[in-house]
Amino acid sequence: MKTTQGVTKSSMGQEEYMSSAAGSTSECKNLCQYKFYPTYLSAKVIQIKVEDIKCNEAASRFIVGDNRTELRQRVAKPRERPHSGPDIYRGKNVARDTLLPGEKINNVLDFGAQPDGEFDSTQAFMDAWQATCKSKVQSRMYVPEGRFLVSSMFFQGPCMTPHPVTVQVDGTVLAPTDISEFENDEWLLFQNLDGVRLIGQGTFDGQGKDSWKYTEDCEAKKDGTACVRNPSSLFFSRVNDAIIQGIKSVNPKGFHIFVTNCGNVRLRKLKLIAPDTSPNTDGIHISHSINVIMSRNTIATGDDCVSIIQGSVNVTMNRLKCGPGHGISIGSLGKYAEELEVKGIRLINATLTGTTNGVRIKTWPDKYPGSASDIFFTNIEMDNVKNPIIIDQEYECFPNCKKKPSLVKLKNIQFNNIRGTTISPVAVDLRCSKLFPCEGVSLRNIDLKLGLLPSISRCVNINPLYFGTLQVPPACS
Repeated sequence: MKTTQGVTKSSMGQEEYMSSAAGSTSECKNLCQYKFYPTYLSAKVIQIKVEDIKCNEAASRFIVGDNRTELRQRVAKPRERPHSGPDIYRGKNVARDTLLPGEKINNVLDFGAQPDGEFDSTQAFMDAWQATCKSKVQSRMYVPEGRFLVSSMFFQGPCMTPHPVTVQVDGTVLAPTDISEFENDEWLLFQNLDGVRLIGQGTFDGQGKDSWKYTEDCEAKKDGTACVRNPSSLFFSRVNDAIIQGIKSVNPKGFHIFVTNCGNVRLRKLKLIAPDTSPNTDGIHISHSINVIMSRNTIATGDDCVSIIQGSVNVTMNRLKCGPGHGISIGSLGKYAEELEVKGIRLINATLTGTTNGVRIKTWPDKYPGSASDIFFTNIEMDNVKNPIIIDQEYECFPNCKKKPSLVKLKNIQFNNIRGTTISPVAVDLRCSKLFPCEGVSLRNIDLKLGLLPSISRCVNINPLYFGTLQVPPACS
């Protein structure tokens, strides 16, 4: 396993662990679902396979003394709400890249990388990052044209440069094809950084085709066992003031880009590409983050173009091109205990082409409480989209759902100026919770046609408000 600064990557602290662990008072109850257990015996995190060992036995065997107390505190502590400081890029032209006076360039070739696509350049990339991040003068890591094979690694902070550190990629970075080389949920992890720019005209190629047959359908699992996701190509955790701009991601093993526990993040002019048959290859996945702006991105993939889940606040998507894929999803929500609210989500000026869903909010029935509010979908063009507008509070249970209603509260949701064509007779499908009916949902100027056939609306446990001069399909009776 590749490391930086002598710290081995661990799945501890990532979204699925923390979500399941939040609120638990049992020392190891929620650890039972994981294949690896961490020990805090030194600066290094050790991972032990325990598929055949009971949870309590594993905990007593590998977590001893003060480390057991530390783990109990980590498991029991509820997840903090996302927060961020002042946006250092506000009012600046972030599209323009200029070298700062005296800025040093650390070319990975100078650290031993080989651009042939076969030599393992991981150590060279790590050394170039260390030289860049730990520099007290402004520096940038540079990946020139060529093909560079790089295994799983950290871009670990904090950095010492006086201004945000830059990673400029103009070549192609290749992941190993063998998924067994990945012990965690990411290929390239950016973590603990205050100010970082990932820019350039280069490509991150996850070479995921051979791994897709191993993909688990995490949403469909009902047996309570853990779901091990394929590694995301670019994973950002505890990163503030970030710009990800101009790069391309192709054929990831899992998600293209995963953003969690971050603040003040801009994702601009990205091209995220994978076949429409590639499973669980979400384009941009956001969780537990605040002040995220996505603009001018093109996403064609096998799952959600953008997925936004619990703890996401103030997320804006503008001028998005999506398709093929599964559209834009908020959720699923209510899957874990003590989920944080989703609030302030905006999609403006988007085009969706041939997607299996358009704009969707989905929550689990018979699970946990949660909330989502202040959600606005405006100026959206649909081209042969299935399920263009959908609120689904019977997720993975519809039709004929016999489970208890969803405990997730939805309110203040607007669908404005959405037009185009659909392949679904039910073009507007609003199915809310019987226990907590949706509040403050409005539709303004909707025009979704099903060829020469009429499209219809379906409304359950909701009384939406209608505005404007156009309403196709007709309002719910």
